[in-house]
Amino acid sequence: MSRLLSVDSGPYAPPAPARELTAVSADGARLHVEVHGPEGAPAVVLAHGWTCSTAFWAAQIRGLAADHRVIAYDQRGHGRSPATPACSSDALADDLEAVLEAALAPGEQAVVAGHSMGGMTVMAASGRAAFRAHAAAVLLCSTGSSQLVAASTVVPLRAGRVRTWLTRQILGSRAPLGPVTPLARRILKYGTMGPGSAPHMIEACARIVHACPRKVRHAWSQVLDLLDLDHGVRELDVPTAVIVGTADRLTPPAQARALAAALPHCTGIAELPGIGHMTPIEAPELVTGTIRELVRTHIQVVSEESA
Repeated sequence: MSRLLSVDSGPYAPPAPARELTAVSADGARLHVEVHGPEGAPAVVLAHGWTCSTAFWAAQIRGLAADHRVIAYDQRGHGRSPATPACSSDALADDLEAVLEAALAPGEQAVVAGHSMGGMTVMAASGRAAFRAHAAAVLLCSTGSSQLVAASTVVPLRAGRVRTWLTRQILGSRAPLGPVTPLARRILKYGTMGPGSAPHMIEACARIVHACPRKVRHAWSQVLDLLDLDHGVRELDVPTAVIVGTADRLTPPAQARALAAALPHCTGIAELPGIGHMTPIEAPELVTGTIRELVRTHIQVVSEESA
């Protein structure tokens, strides 16, 4: 499991959950799940990305938990979910199904938000029975469905085989990230965040990413390298909003535009000027507001008086 090195104060300090539970996936993998906010409130499910954890969603949890039930879970091998030999898009889909069934009542619907690999998790699960039963609407943040390494602009070269090869070596590196140093912050900012990112945002991202074990980081990089979920986008037939930063080097805006064009029911695409890949941390109010609007529009709340 990841070393938990999250910040301990400020807007990106992970809030204490109302309760915790363990979801068991199809292959027996155990997933750490946190539930924040009042029982009976409209539900939101948050799926984080590669090398992150539930701590990544701290700002959204703080912004929503007063009047939403926010369910966040650690992807296998990340945060407090143990690593397993199975790393695949099918495993991601199995895990999301397990979380939905463990945390939601039968027939209860939620807005499902996924960032980066979390968005890919949603695409992988789009045709699954549990996802179809529980997903009222979706938010895809900073993500793509295929050709991820070739599309990345982390290496400042023209698109082609050389850039793709170099990107593959960087993203798939087995090297330890080590402690969070000034140099580490600069590297992380360049690769994953916009040029105007505030120091406290960079610090939060660095601590989360550096907490991911290198074996887990490498294993999932191999999955992302070969990922092809274009079919999953076409099957994602619930209302879906798309967010991307114009300075995103990992999943550039062209990826988001392709998603918006292929989605059966895209409610809109927001391209955020100067924002990088870490949209929930770099633009917390906008991401939280988009989730809130999806809940308001697509989840019917039944009051106790009318029930």
